[in-house]
Amino acid sequence: MTRASLDKQPHEVAAMFDRTARRYDLVNDVLSLGQDRFWRRATSVAVDAGPGELVLDLAAGTGTSTDAFTGLGARAIACDFSLGMLRTGAERRGGSGLHGGGVRGVTFIGGDALHLPFADDTFDAVTISFGLRNVNDTVAALREMLRVTKPGGRLVVCEFSRPTVKPFELVYTQYIMKLLPPVARAVSSNPDSYVYLAESIRAWPDQAGLARLLQEAGWERVEWRNLSLGIVALHRAGKPTVGK
Repeated sequence: MTRASLDKQPHEVAAMFDRTARRYDLVNDVLSLGQDRFWRRATSVAVDAGPGELVLDLAAGTGTSTDAFTGLGARAIACDFSLGMLRTGAERRGGSGLHGGGVRGVTFIGGDALHLPFADDTFDAVTISFGLRNVNDTVAALREMLRVTKPGGRLVVCEFSRPTVKPFELVYTQYIMKLLPPVARAVSSNPDSYVYLAESIRAWPDQAGLARLLQEAGWERVEWRNLSLGIVALHRAGKPTVGK
């Protein structure tokens, strides 16, 4: 099996990403026409990590997204359930292990979003980019993120969403379902995984739908911002303070 099914069994999704690890960042850059860099910058601005803060970057893959937080003076943990992705990230930074003191400012830790290996109220901010869609229980994962966030802390979710301009939505749908898989076959080490990508994007809720799931999980002050005409949306939310 080279791709996961839409019931998103953790071992299937992890194995799929293990096989894409080596060329994952390159393929994303090609398929997004370079927009993934803009999305990462927008996410780091929304997280707004300050010096001394501790940030959890979930579904961090090779840690490309995590670098933005350490550059702002925060401490950051890159967490993913694909050990192949994490090893690739550590190796690119000149390291060989996943746990311990970190590699070039980033600590790599294997973990499942449904069972995070961290204590309650640990992080000033939690963020997940293009990974929430791959969890088989979205609300349970959001509750886990709530658990490990400090009271008053914040969550930023960067995820594919629904284009806000109708004519463009048709073009985009044609791209992800018809053009994305053959482009992936030309540049990816595991092109079948991008068939899963296209299907999972189609099945994912729109901006308002994800906002409702965040509220159901216990987050407050939920808001979102559309990027690239709604192809991607940034959802930001806060954990209630103690006593509320």
